[in-house]
Amino acid sequence: MKRVGEVVRVAQGLAIARASDDDPPRIGAGVVDENLDEVGRVVDVFGPVGRPYVAVTADDGRPALLLGEKLYAR
Repeated sequence: MKRVGEVVRVAQGLAIARASDDDPPRIGAGVVDENLDEVGRVVDVFGPVGRPYVAVTADDGRPALLLGEKLYAR
């Protein structure tokens, strides 16, 4: 399991996480929270190469509930 980062905002129905390093997860990777509950999938990686942002779709359709959460990729 790999750390994705912390969700810092919601934009256009997606949870936006700031990656914790320069090696973000692949698009399509499943995303879980700290309790290992499936919360969504990576749909985009964008921003600076050194520490990009990761866009995640929320499985429940409510990305605002993920604000402040630390996310991990399977």
